[in-house]
This record gives sequence, C-alpha cells and structure tokens, in this order.
Amino acid sequence: MKFGIIVFPGSNCDIDCYHVLKDILKKDVEYVWHDTDNLDKYDCIVIPGGFSYGDYLRCGAVAQFSKAMEQVKVHASEGKLVIGICNGFQILTEAGLLPGALVRNKNLKFICDTVSLQVENTSTPFTNLCKEGQIIDIPIAHGEGNYVVDEDILENMKKNNQIIFTYKDNPNGSLLNIAGVCNENKNVIGMMPHPERASEALLGNSDGLVIFESIINYFEGGAKNE
Repeated sequence: MKFGIIVFPGSNCDIDCYHVLKDILKKDVEYVWHDTDNLDKYDCIVIPGGFSYGDYLRCGAVAQFSKAMEQVKVHASEGKLVIGICNGFQILTEAGLLPGALVRNKNLKFICDTVSLQVENTSTPFTNLCKEGQIIDIPIAHGEGNYVVDEDILENMKKNNQIIFTYKDNPNGSLLNIAGVCNENKNVIGMMPHPERASEALLGNSDGLVIFESIINYFEGGAKNE
C-alpha cells in the first residue's frame, strides 16, 4: 500500500507524518504538493496539521479550493482512505467531506497539551486495532478545535456511529466532547489531536501509533475484505 501526504503552503506536520510512516512503520509514502491533479497511485491520503495558506479567512477556508482537494474528493468518492489531522480536519469540514465545523476554542486561547481520548467506534479502517472504550493519550495544539454541528446532522451521525473519538476532559468546548468524526462511509476521518506526535517510544508516548497501524491492517491484515 502507498500513503500520500498533501503539503500546502503553511503545512508544518507533514514531516512528522512522513517520519512515522516511513521510518517507524516502514511504509511507502510520498509528499504530494497542493497543486497535484492526480492521486490515483495512493491508497490513503494524509492531510496534516499546520496553517494551510496562512489560515487566512478561517482555518482551511482557502485550502478547500486547491487542486489537491479536488482530487481528494475524487479519491474519497472511490472509497479510498483519507485522514485529516488538526488543520487537515478543518480542511475536510470546509471541503464538505466531513460534517460540522471547527470554531474558536471556548476560552479563545491556543491550547497546546496532551489529552486523553476515548475510542468510541472500532469498526473503521482507522480504529480497527483499538478496543472499544480504549483510552489513548494524544497531544493537541490548536486555537480552533471547538467542534460544532447542527442537531439534525448530529442525530444522523449518532445513528451512523460517526463519532470516533471523544475527549475525557473537554479542552476546547467541543459539542459532546467530540475530538474526531468520520463520514457516513467510514473512509474519511478527521481528528484534532495529533497521533503522529505520539507514535514513538523515544518521545515518551506511542499511543497514536495504533491509528496508523489500523490503516495498514485494513489493507494488509485483511480487515478491508472482512
């Protein structure tokens, strides 16, 4: 399998994601510049954190119009995998690939901390190696991570089990403590915490590795065909 990491002007977590996939997990991975017009050779697209296009207007508002995001929509429509982390999550909501929106944190401050997440749904390509209710500690670093969505869409999300991660101690005011969600088809996920920053024992925390390992297991461990 092959990963592609979209790089926008202002992305700053692309190298971290590449390191985890290439050096720790020994997987085939490439950087993909934001003006690409073809993602056919990739099985999973990673949209990393950072400040795409300077986050002008609002986070992800400009990136959604890039050529790369046109191709990410095609990629997702074919059932291939997309994971958006932090700014990547914001871009996916702006692009309409995930429901809801990310607004300013309730305290209006940028928060940089490590938080405990509860895994709410293990029946996805991104969490198939997790245990239901498992707690994982993952860093966050954002000023606009407060997840909001209207009531009707939220009810549909609950019915479809689209809430994937929740905060144990809500740091930003997110509705229902939501930290990560997926689309109805379960092949696109967005999460504000950074699993790539918690994927190496050398850093003192490898809790995030299970998310990348789940993606690999989906393709190579047979989970895709179950």
